[in-house]
Amino acid sequence: VQLVESGGGLVQPGGSLRISCAASGFTFSSYDMSWYRQRPEKERELVATITGAGRPTNYADSVKGRFTISRDNAKNTVYLQMNSLKPEDKAVYYCKVVLIMRRAPYAYWGQGTQVTVSS
Repeated sequence: VQLVESGGGLVQPGGSLRISCAASGFTFSSYDMSWYRQRPEKERELVATITGAGRPTNYADSVKGRFTISRDNAKNTVYLQMNSLKPEDKAVYYCKVVLIMRRAPYAYWGQGTQVTVSS
């Protein structure tokens, strides 16, 4: 299983950014995918989840109306479109999948991509 995030960078407040997570090693369309973030000196938090069929669920209150999670099962990729970015959105963003193996859940994480919001 491999999850590789990309697309992070520096963006001005009010700007937009789309980050991606390319997945491999499992049947991508069968699993929910999630984006998490870890802001400086904060614990990692859930940002959004999307079902295998492409239905977004579980947006964090802090990003509702600004962020959109989506996926392309043909490309084994999940996206996070981030609009109206704020300085407090600065974080390392991670994608995550939980696979069921031998009847037990196993969580896999990507290496993360840094998003910095600053003027």
